[in-house]
Amino acid sequence: MHPAGLAAAAAAGTPRLRKWPSKRRIPVSQPGMADPHQLFDDTSSAQSRGYGAQRAPGGLGYPAASATPQAAFLADPVSNMAMAYGSSLAAQGKELVDKNIDRFIPVTKLKYYFAVDTMYVGRKLGLLFFPYLHQDWEVQYQQDTPVAPRFDVNAPDLYIPAMAFITYVLVAGLALGTQDRFSPDLLGLQASSALAWLTLEVVAILLSLYLVTVNTDLTTIDLVAFLGYKYVG
Repeated sequence: MHPAGLAAAAAAGTPRLRKWPSKRRIPVSQPGMADPHQLFDDTSSAQSRGYGAQRAPGGLGYPAASATPQAAFLADPVSNMAMAYGSSLAAQGKELVDKNIDRFIPVTKLKYYFAVDTMYVGRKLGLLFFPYLHQDWEVQYQQDTPVAPRFDVNAPDLYIPAMAFITYVLVAGLALGTQDRFSPDLLGLQASSALAWLTLEVVAILLSLYLVTVNTDLTTIDLVAFLGYKYVG
C-alpha cells in the first residue's frame, strides 16, 4: 500500500479510537452507582465489611472491651493492689476463724460422723431395731483410721442420733398437745432436760473409765453417738 494511503487511513482511524473510550465511561459517571473497585474491596475485605470484622469503638457497633470504664478501672495498678490486699486480708480472717472454731468445736472431726448415705441409714436402723440378727460388730480400719460410716455399718455416726433427738422432742410436743398441755416453754424444757441427761450419761461413763483405768479408743463424740441411738426407740 502507498505510504500516503497508510497515513490517510491512520488519520481517518484516529477519531474512531477516541470516541470509543468516551462511550465506555458513560455508565460510570451515572449518579448513584459506586466505584467497581471499591465494591470489590468492600465485599472481600475482612477489615471493612466482612463477617467477624471488629467494629470501631466510635461506630454503630458495640464499643471494644478495652474501652469500657470497668476495664480501665481494673487496669489501674492501684486498684489491682487494693484487690490483692483485700483478698489476703479475707484469707487471713478465714484462717483465723477456722483455727478458733477448731479450738472449741472439732469441725474436721464432726465431718466424719456425718459422712452417711441412704443405704447406711437404712442398714443402721435395721441394726438398731434387730440387733440380734447382726453377727460381726468389729469396726473396720484403713491404715489405723476408721473408715467412714457409709462404708461400715458398725461405725458410729451423729446423723441418726441428731435426727432421732429432734424427732423425740417433736413427738413429746405432740403427746403434750393431745393432752391439752402443750406450750412452747414445755417443749424447750423437754429438749433441755434431754440434753442434760445425755451430758450426765457421758460424764458418768468417762468417770467410770477413768476410775477403772480402762484404755479405750472411744472418744467423747463416740460416746455421744452411741448414747444418742436410744432416741431411735
